Amino acid sequence: MNQKIMPLVGVVAIVLLTFGRAGSFEMTPTIQTELDKLKTVITGWAANPAIVKAVVEQNGKGPIAGMDNGKWKTVRRTDDAVKEVQNNAAGKYLKARVDASGGMYTEAFLSAAHGEKAAFVEKTTSYIHKGQAKFDVPFGSAKSWQGKPEFDESGQTYQIQISVPVQHGGKTIGVLVAGVNLSQLEKINKK
Repeated sequence: MNQKIMPLVGVVAIVLLTFGRAGSFEMTPTIQTELDKLKTVITGWAANPAIVKAVVEQNGKGPIAGMDNGKWKTVRRTDDAVKEVQNNAAGKYLKARVDASGGMYTEAFLSAAHGEKAAFVEKTTSYIHKGQAKFDVPFGSAKSWQGKPEFDESGQTYQIQISVPVQHGGKTIGVLVAGVNLSQLEKINKK
């Protein structure tokens, strides 16, 4: 097969698998019960002192000047701005939780009051999530939010995102988002 066509065939296969896989995922009562348990776990993460401190500190600084989602896409994973957010105490805490989950979580990231990142396990696709339900619902209502099954670009996995408010002094100051692995949820459903 032509070498120029081969990469295109791979992309088409990924797209077909992406839409087929997420579209065929069945949300059963068993899976929803498990997701509700995971929301409780993630809410516990959001109360960790390292998480709260990272949001308080980021809220004191605000977003990186001139950074928007378009520019963020051009920033390399090795950039100091990425490494700083990934390797702070909150980023290390989230990485430890994701690593210890046995594959249940695909990603975790922390947003401050303007939706900008305060910590993450891996560089996120977007820098600012303000204006998206995953940020706006928990930040505006202090309630958790659950997305639909999807393929996540940054994690390269099928997942459902859950987000919860980060609280300090009885006030919502940020949002913690975690991606839950659909394959792991399907295993639970088959038990």
